[in-house]
Amino acid sequence: MTRALITGITGQDGSYLADLLLEKGYEVHGIIRRASTFNTSRIDHLYADPHINGVRLFLHYGDLADSVNLVKLVYELKPDEIYHLGAQSHVRVSFDIPEYTSDVTGVGTIRILEAIRETGIRSKFYQASSSEMFGKVQQVPQTETTPFWPRSPYGVAKVFAYWATVNYRESYGLCASNGILFNHESPRRGETFVTRKITRAVAAIKLGLQKELFLGNLDAKRDWGYAPEYVEGMWRILQHSDGQDFVLATNETHTVREFVEAAFSRVDLDWKEFVKHDDRYERPAEVDLLIGDASKAKKILDWEPKVRFHELVRIMVDADLGSLSRTSAQEQLGKMP
Repeated sequence: MTRALITGITGQDGSYLADLLLEKGYEVHGIIRRASTFNTSRIDHLYADPHINGVRLFLHYGDLADSVNLVKLVYELKPDEIYHLGAQSHVRVSFDIPEYTSDVTGVGTIRILEAIRETGIRSKFYQASSSEMFGKVQQVPQTETTPFWPRSPYGVAKVFAYWATVNYRESYGLCASNGILFNHESPRRGETFVTRKITRAVAAIKLGLQKELFLGNLDAKRDWGYAPEYVEGMWRILQHSDGQDFVLATNETHTVREFVEAAFSRVDLDWKEFVKHDDRYERPAEVDLLIGDASKAKKILDWEPKVRFHELVRIMVDADLGSLSRTSAQEQLGKMP
């Protein structure tokens, strides 16, 4: 049985990756941070039938700032594959906590690579790199050879982690790969990220639970795909015989304004009546345009996205409508005498 270790297993990508690997018969181990409240809602469903998944899913306390713990986990588990998805992953927040972002998102990658090297375990390693590394883009569309120009502490930290992965591959012969993933969303996306913030607000406004939506820059253009398809791309990258770097993207770009318009249109509302601008959500340095070329992934991995922009928006709006409708109904039942 193939054994995988996932950092960031409780996040959007980590939860979908756990789903996929368990379906493929893996034994899955995840690292979670100790907290006073549970943060496992995205993977709780995996324990619904312990005879199927529970005996192959294991969670371990750990932290990307704790190298001793990481070395111990890698040595004890001896995973065949390591998917490093954990990070401080909110771009706007990275401007507020740049040192923490650099330590966890950047140096945290070095700690895992060092754990692999020091233990001598020949794990295949996947680094979750980001389109934010391209920042002030030097080429349109962006490919594996496009120069980086990050525009946030998060982007800078991801560039550090990217080159660390390449360095350990070239210096120590590790089977280490970078997946340069462009924006990928889903109903499991965190509610502070702009796409989920929009779809959640659209559902709440439609149900009469919210009146306005405050956003920053509506002109930023992004390449948006569907997260479950992208985690399959991660898996395909590690099934390749050697470590390489791959862009995963849709090769389409849409503005935040287009996302807003499509989301409100799904519930037959005019977005202009509800959306307000708020300077607090503007970045000190903006990334104006991202659009990726995944030709290499299609050629070598036979990977290409199927869910496109408007279907993605529909999936997310419908999921939030369903979720908020159920919550609202339960609250009403609770108020009944």
